[in-house]
Amino acid sequence: MPGGEVKTAANRLAVGALVLNALVWGVSWWPFRQLQDHGLHPLWATALMYLMIVAGLLAVQFKAWRGLAAHPQLWLLGLVAGMTNIGFNWAVTVGDVVRVVLLFYLMPAWSVLVAWWMLDEKPTVASLLRLGLAMTGVLVVLKTPDSPWPVPQGAADWLAIAGGFSFALTNSMLRKCGNTPGGARMLAMFGGSGVLAVVAALLGMQWQAVPAPALQAAGIPVLLGLALAFMASNAALQYGAARLAAGTTAIVMLTEILFASVSSAALGAAEFTPRIVLGGSLIVLAAALAAVAPSADS
Repeated sequence: MPGGEVKTAANRLAVGALVLNALVWGVSWWPFRQLQDHGLHPLWATALMYLMIVAGLLAVQFKAWRGLAAHPQLWLLGLVAGMTNIGFNWAVTVGDVVRVVLLFYLMPAWSVLVAWWMLDEKPTVASLLRLGLAMTGVLVVLKTPDSPWPVPQGAADWLAIAGGFSFALTNSMLRKCGNTPGGARMLAMFGGSGVLAVVAALLGMQWQAVPAPALQAAGIPVLLGLALAFMASNAALQYGAARLAAGTTAIVMLTEILFASVSSAALGAAEFTPRIVLGGSLIVLAAALAAVAPSADS
């Protein structure tokens, strides 16, 4: 096979891997809701799922913990990764799925401010314009007929926004931790997500906001399947992102919004209104412009 065709086939496989990752995240709201119906709050589901993944990772790469011990900054990476997962996984079980995903995908906009703060990367005029575009979209999404001001409406909105901001922090921390072993980074992210979810669930129980775990037998296959799906999606993300330009990766990952929109509309978990479509379009446009921007302008 000629070299050009080999490269094209490899690129298609990499794109396919990223689409798989986006599919898992885009439809993950459904199994999380199923687990909640079977007696397992999303915080407990997140905790069990990621702790199972950590056990599997240590079984394959037991020495990964050494890198975690040698690089203290990975503990902060684990913290912000855990906040990301708690925010997203909880929000999609209690709120309108499309609204949650759109607010979560403010991440590229938050990244402008986070990179300025953490990495001393001063924003350009273009990046500030994209930030303004995304924030305009958010105001449109948040302004409901029942609210006089475009502010978050309830826990789902706050969790989604916090999750997206934590996602931006995670990405910046990944850049700061770029010289650390890959296995240690994975252990930090998965372990942080599992441990932080346990802490949040226990605190929630104290405040009577989270019930004790009472998973029915019918929910066990759902939990195991979800854990396997997230393991596969992470492997797919690492495969695809390592073989494609960062801008291409970001564009493909936007298909998560498509998967979430289609699945939630089909199952009645989202409401599409002209306001949501308009605001969502502005947010997606800002994310797409950030993805195709030259690296010096990011």
